Amino acid sequence: MDPECSRLLPALCAVLADPRQPVADDTCLEKLLDWFTTVTEAGSSLLLLQENPCLVELLFHVLKCQDLSSRILSFSLRLAGIFAAQEDCFQYLQQGELLPMLFGEVGPLGGAAWTAPAVRSGWIQGLRTLAQHPSALRFLAACGAVDTIFSLQGDSSLFVASAAGQLLVHILDLAMRGPAEGRCSPQACDWPACAQKIVCHIEDSLCSIATPQVTQALNVLTTVFGHCRGLWTQGLWVRLSPLVARLLEKDPVPASHSLVDLLLSVARSSVPSSDRGLWETLAQTLSHLSPTQAGPLALGILKLQDCPQALRTQAFGVLLQPLACVLEAAAQAPGPPGLLGGAAGDPMTVDMLLCSKSACVGLLCCALTHLGLLQPLPQRPSPWPQAPLLGAAVTVLRLCSGSVAPTSDVGGRLCAILVGCGRVQRAALDFLGALSQGAGPQESVTQVFSILLEYLMSPESSSMVLKKAFQATLRWLLSSPKTPGCCDLDPRTQLFLRELLPVLQKRLCSPCWEVRDSGLEFLTQMTRHWGGQAGFRQALLASEVPELTKQLLQDPESYVRASAVTATGQLSSWGLLAAPASPECPGAQQESLLVELLHVLCADSEGFPRRAVMQVFTEWLRDGHADVAEDPERFVARVLQAASRDPDWEVRAQGLELALVFLGRLLGPRGSHCPCAVALPEAAPPGTLAQALPEAAPPGTLAQALPEAAPPGTLAQALPEAAPPGTLAQALQVLCRVQLFEFAFRALFDCDRPVAQKSCDLLLFLRAKAAPCGSPQEAGDSPNVASVEATLQRWQAGEQGQPLGYLEPGAVMAVLRSVDLEGLRDTLAESSDHVEKSPQSLLQDMLAAVGVLGENEADCY
Repeated sequence: MDPECSRLLPALCAVLADPRQPVADDTCLEKLLDWFTTVTEAGSSLLLLQENPCLVELLFHVLKCQDLSSRILSFSLRLAGIFAAQEDCFQYLQQGELLPMLFGEVGPLGGAAWTAPAVRSGWIQGLRTLAQHPSALRFLAACGAVDTIFSLQGDSSLFVASAAGQLLVHILDLAMRGPAEGRCSPQACDWPACAQKIVCHIEDSLCSIATPQVTQALNVLTTVFGHCRGLWTQGLWVRLSPLVARLLEKDPVPASHSLVDLLLSVARSSVPSSDRGLWETLAQTLSHLSPTQAGPLALGILKLQDCPQALRTQAFGVLLQPLACVLEAAAQAPGPPGLLGGAAGDPMTVDMLLCSKSACVGLLCCALTHLGLLQPLPQRPSPWPQAPLLGAAVTVLRLCSGSVAPTSDVGGRLCAILVGCGRVQRAALDFLGALSQGAGPQESVTQVFSILLEYLMSPESSSMVLKKAFQATLRWLLSSPKTPGCCDLDPRTQLFLRELLPVLQKRLCSPCWEVRDSGLEFLTQMTRHWGGQAGFRQALLASEVPELTKQLLQDPESYVRASAVTATGQLSSWGLLAAPASPECPGAQQESLLVELLHVLCADSEGFPRRAVMQVFTEWLRDGHADVAEDPERFVARVLQAASRDPDWEVRAQGLELALVFLGRLLGPRGSHCPCAVALPEAAPPGTLAQALPEAAPPGTLAQALPEAAPPGTLAQALPEAAPPGTLAQALQVLCRVQLFEFAFRALFDCDRPVAQKSCDLLLFLRAKAAPCGSPQEAGDSPNVASVEATLQRWQAGEQGQPLGYLEPGAVMAVLRSVDLEGLRDTLAESSDHVEKSPQSLLQDMLAAVGVLGENEADCY
C-alpha cells in the first residue's frame, strides 16, 4: 500500500466508525472496496492488516456500535470478506472470533440492522468473497450460514434473493472441488457434508407444493449446470433428474419458465454425453407444456449442435403449430408435404389462439420471432419449408389488415382478434424480411410483393408498421435474383419498382415525420445498392421522388432533415438528384445542392442535419464526386471553415475526418507514392488541384491506412511512407491555403477529447509523411516559428480569439517537429479523472467531505 494512503487510513476508519459523521455516498464506498480488492490481490491480506491495525479495529467497532448506518455495516461485512479470502488472513481473523461475530447469529444476523436489505446483501457478498478455501467451508457449516442462505432465497428483495442463490452455487462448487471432483457419480455418502446439505435442500424444494420454492431450486440448478464444469455435475443430474421429470406430472407444470431454462442449461453441459435419458425428458416437456411455454424450449433444442433427429422434428413442429393453425383457419390450400403440414390442427394451439386476444397475439408473436431467429442458423431444420412459411406470413398479414375473408368459424374469430393488431403486424413483417434470404416459388414471391405494397399503401398502417414494411421490402428487393445474362434488374422487380415509387412519393409527403424519415432511409439504402442499375435509374428519374427528397431539406423536423441530407447526398453521387442541367450551365444543378448543403452546415439549428452534411461531404471527397473534383481546394476550405466554428463536437471531429481524406488524396495512402508529385506547381492557383488529384480515387483508399474510427494511438501503427520532398512542399502549400493547419491546431486544444485525439492523429499522419524529408525551405520564406508557437500556447491556455493567419509550409513543419504530439496523444488517451481515481485522492476526498482535511489537501474535482 502507498505510504500516503497508510497515513490517511486511520483517520478514514475513525470517520467510518463514527455514526455522527456524514459518510460519503455509496459510490465512494464501492470505490474503496475496489481498491482494497486490488491491494489484496497484489499482496498479502495478513500483512496489510498487521501494518494497518486500524482496519481490524474498524471491524470490531462496527459490532459494538448500535446506531451505525446500514451502508457502513454492509461495507464492513464485504470488507471482512475481502480480507478473509486468503486462508492465512482468515485464520488470523478467526483467532479473535471476529468472523463469527460478523457472520454468525450473534452479529448483524440477529439484530435490528438485519431488516435493511443493504445489510443482508452485504452479508451475502461478504460470504461470497470469503468462500475461497476449505477453512471457509468449515466455517460456513459451523456458524449456520447455509441455513440462513436457504431462507434468503425467498427474500423480499430480488437482488438479495438472486445473490443468495448464486452463493449456494458457489459453495456447492467449492465443496465438490475436493475428493468428489473426479468422480462421475459419487454415492451420497461420499459427498461433503456442506454439499449434501445443499443438495438435500434442493431435493426438498423440488418436491414442494409451493411454486416459489420449486422456482428457487430450478434457478440454482440452472446456474450450477451453466457455470460449473466438474464431472460431479453429471452425478448431480442423475440424482435429481427423476424429481425434475416428476414436475411434468403436475397440472399445470409449476415454474415452467425456470424448468425450460434448466433443461436447456443441462443440454448445453456435459450431461448429455453420459445420460441419454435427457432427450426423453426434453421430449416429454415439449408435449406437456402449453404452446407459449414450449416455444423457447423448442427454439433452444433446435439450436443445439448434437440432438436426436426425432426430437428436432418434434421441436420444429411446436414452433410451426401456430402458423399451421392460421393457414388452416384461413382456409388456405395446404402446402406441400413437410413439417408445416404435419404440424397443423393441434387442438391445444387452436384453443390458445382463440381463448383471448392477448394469448393469441403473444403466441403468434413468439412463433414468428422464434422462426425468424432460426432461419439464418446453419443448424436450422432441413428441408426448410420456405413456401409454406411465406404463405403463413402473408396470411397472418392479411388477417391483420382484414383483406382476407375466411370461410370457417375459426378463421372468422381469428380475423376478428387480429385485425388492426400492430404488434403481430410488426412481428410478421420482421419474419417476412428474414425469409428473403431463402428462395421461393414465383407465386409466393409475387404474394410477398403484393402484401408489402398493400401495407405501404394502406392509410391504416402505423408509422412503426410502415417502417417494418419498408425494411422488409428493402430486404426482398436486394435479394431478388438477377436476370440470367443481364446485370440489370429482373422484369418482376422492375414492375414492382414502378408500383412502389408512387407509394414512396406519397409517404414522403406524410404529415407524420416518422413516416417521412422511414421513407428517406429506404430511398437512401435503395440508391446505395442500386444507383448504377439502369432499371432503377430510369424508374426513379421518371418519378418526383428526387425533387421531393430535396424539398425535405427544409423539413421542420431535424431527424427528417438529416435523413434528407443523407438521401440527397447519395442521389447526387449517382447523378440521380434531378434532370440533367442545360448545356449552357452544366454544373448548375449540382452546384445548387452543394450550396444548399453548405447552408445547412452553417445555419441549421440542430446538430443531426449538420453531422449528416459532414458525412456526405466526406464521402463525396473520398469517392471523387464530380462537383467536388472541379475545385477540391475551394470545397475543402469552405467546409473546414464552417466545421471549425460548429458548436457540435461530432461535426468538428467529422471535419478532421474530411481533412484526413484530403491528406490521403494529396499525399497518397499508406505505402503509395504521392499522386501529385509532378502535377502541382509551386504556386498553384486555387482550383487547379483537381488536375493533380487522381481522376477517381477508389472509395475507402484512406480507410485502408486509417480506419474511420481508429482508437487513439493506432495511427502510429499504420503510419504512411514518407512523401518525396518536392511533393511535400507543394502539398503543404495547398494545405496552408485551405487553412487546414489552423483548423487542426485549434482542434488539438479542443475541450472535447475525441476532437483533440483525431487532430493529434491527423498531425502525426502528416509528420510521418514528412519525417525523412527535412524542412522544406523551398516552400517559401523562412518561417516565423516563434510567433506560431506563441499563438498555440495562448490557444492552449484558452485564448483562441487570435487566428494564425496564412502559414508558410516551413513554419508548419517546424512547429510539427517541436510539438510533442506523442506525449499529447498519451495524455489524451488517459481518462479525464485519472488523477482523481487514485486511491490517495479517494481517501482525501472522503476525509475532506467531513472536514478532517484542510481545504488545500483535498482533490476537489
